[in-house]
Amino acid sequence: MLSRRSFLASLSALVTSLAAWRPAWAQPVAATKITFVLFNDFYIMNEQVLPDGKARGGFARLATVVKDERAKNKNVVVAHGGDTLSPSLMSGFDRGKHIVALTNLIAPDIFVSGNHEFDFGRDTFLERMSEAKFPLYGANLRLANGNPVPGHIDRKIFDFDGVKLGLTGIAYEKSARLSSPEDLKFLPCVDTTKEQAELLRKEGADFVCAVLHCDRGDAFLLQFAQAAELLLTGHTHDLFVQYDGQVGIVESGYDAFYVTCIDIELSVVVRDGKRVTTWWPKFRVIDTADIKPDAAVAAAVARYQEDFSRETEVAIAKTAVELDSRNAIIRTREAAIGNLFADAMRVSMKAEAAVINGGGIRSGKVYAPGSDIRIRDVLAELPFNNRMVVVEITGADLLLAMENGVAQVPVPAGRFPQVSGMKLVFDPKQPMRKRVISLEVAGKPVEPNRVYRVAILDFLARGGDDYATFRTAKRVTPDADAPLLANEVIAYLKSLGTVKTVAEGRIVAR
Repeated sequence: MLSRRSFLASLSALVTSLAAWRPAWAQPVAATKITFVLFNDFYIMNEQVLPDGKARGGFARLATVVKDERAKNKNVVVAHGGDTLSPSLMSGFDRGKHIVALTNLIAPDIFVSGNHEFDFGRDTFLERMSEAKFPLYGANLRLANGNPVPGHIDRKIFDFDGVKLGLTGIAYEKSARLSSPEDLKFLPCVDTTKEQAELLRKEGADFVCAVLHCDRGDAFLLQFAQAAELLLTGHTHDLFVQYDGQVGIVESGYDAFYVTCIDIELSVVVRDGKRVTTWWPKFRVIDTADIKPDAAVAAAVARYQEDFSRETEVAIAKTAVELDSRNAIIRTREAAIGNLFADAMRVSMKAEAAVINGGGIRSGKVYAPGSDIRIRDVLAELPFNNRMVVVEITGADLLLAMENGVAQVPVPAGRFPQVSGMKLVFDPKQPMRKRVISLEVAGKPVEPNRVYRVAILDFLARGGDDYATFRTAKRVTPDADAPLLANEVIAYLKSLGTVKTVAEGRIVAR
């Protein structure tokens, strides 16, 4: 008879043996671990100090994260989810050339294009992509003749310890609406991803990862369809991790404040003659405030910053008229410089009209006729890094917005509007909110029920300076994905060469 101790020891050995036993069909034929590293919507090369007083983001901190992950993990896939050539102040100067050069130092394993890759047009996009030393994917991106874009591939399979990883990439489908890709074509995001994933599986992929610059709704549709096991996305600018037991969706915010790592253990068995994959993800969110900047990359960033600082001294236009940005002018009446900036907004955003608040123009300077205008002048006048957005607003609500704009005249107020494509006549002697006598857009009286396309600052779109009807107007472009005002003003000034814009009766006080 076995003693109690011997019996328990035998039972424990049996349990251990049974736990380790697998039927022949369940024996893994391949197993591995893959770490995916995702960053996306990465515009600013320098680190940025956020409201908590800590510095985050920038190429130097990102470089450290990527190097650390590659050093401690055997199989690493670094993904860039797109949107990077624009917008930033320096990109307005060199059209994203420095971004590609710095991204070459990071060396992602896959890059997909967001809408901002096309902000400078097709030819600049192709030129920048030709400078990239990292793999470019664009399964839904085609030339006008339907051929793939040079240097881009649709998909690829990698072998990690016998496990076959299928990788595909999708550019932002709606880039033609938000940017300037000209005759480049964009195939449907959802359908193309499904098609590419199916092709990868036919070609032997055990696990499919799609890197997409896409709307969140498209990611949810692909998750529901179980098109790919892992969806690494960009475009929404939020930190997002979701796993439903079958498909994971990840986005890493923007500007590398956070970098998301996904550690996945995969095991492949053969069952009924077919390879079956089991896997499980572990998500790690890295706050780059905790990361030490890479010295070599930080030095490269500093060199570019020095170049940009010198470039800001270069004249981009000359003014033939006086431009006056003093508060007493821009906060109480139509000003030539306000007209100039509003014109740049309207032209850039292809809007019917444009509004900038006088408080957004800050230098308080007089530019005499014959003066040069430099980039540093524009940056001094527009210091808030405002973005331009387009709203669709009824004539009645636009009228209320203008009532708000002139409500405090003759007292100087930041809300006072500088406009383009509009003519406003008001009586400052009347009670507030009852001052507007007439309002025209494109030379015609505003129709209360008609919807107008108006370019405004993101500050105003959020209801800043009490512009309540701008806050409730329908957004055509999201704030976080909109172009920088300063960049568009610089581009507009370069196109003019000589500034001849004057105060011409756009805003008249009776």
